[in-house]
Amino acid sequence: MTNWKCILTYDGTPYHGWQVQPSVPTVQGTLAAVIRHVTGETVLPQGSGRTDTGVHALAQVASFALASPIPAANLHRALNRALPASIRILSITPADAGFHARHSARGKTYEYRIFPRLRRATEEICSPMLAPYVWDCPWRLDLSLMQLAAPAILGEHDFTSFAASDPDLTARQDDVSEPRSSSRRIDASLWTARDDLYTYRVSGSGFLHHMVRNLVGTFVEIGAGRIAVDSLPRIIAARNRSAAGPTAPARGLFLTAVAYDLIDVEY
Repeated sequence: MTNWKCILTYDGTPYHGWQVQPSVPTVQGTLAAVIRHVTGETVLPQGSGRTDTGVHALAQVASFALASPIPAANLHRALNRALPASIRILSITPADAGFHARHSARGKTYEYRIFPRLRRATEEICSPMLAPYVWDCPWRLDLSLMQLAAPAILGEHDFTSFAASDPDLTARQDDVSEPRSSSRRIDASLWTARDDLYTYRVSGSGFLHHMVRNLVGTFVEIGAGRIAVDSLPRIIAARNRSAAGPTAPARGLFLTAVAYDLIDVEY
């Protein structure tokens, strides 16, 4: 058996998230079907984390084992030829037998992109070519306030206030270090203006279900003047989902990198 590690990118718009589900298209299910078509083997590729419906990835990592003695270059080419245009494998390489895309992960980086419709004096139009990949935000935002608030989440905290409010969903997490813990370590939290977008980049040991989108929704409330810029420590301490802002739309979120012990996977 060869244990394979692949890095893939996908447009999450047509899919009901990463995780395989009955009767609906998912990234994991599509990849599994294509692997079966190419090799004749039935495997369930394991991803570094479960992206939600409509969430995109620039560098998702997946692992799976195959008995077929197929060279990496041939497997890479055959899978990309069979995959739909919305999914592409960037690289595929043999990995150590103990490598697991999710269990071996030590950190992730996400990026969230906002089209600030009221950035200038007149309301701007979000192109339909861009709309599936950004939050077309209808409020005037003060980016400087969002930038000022961003470092408040750095370090290790209990992020219950930013987890999905449904307890069944809260248990669905993006890391495996402490399956029932709501504590996470955040190493980077930064808002920037780039290419006429407001972009949030966050890196950490792992993320609870909806955590990044709930953080973004809270930062937007700060930028719109509806939450005070110094409120984040209080919101974190509350450990209550109702203390934070709303959940930002899925379409603006991208998984951009996964870190492991010996390598950092970057796109």
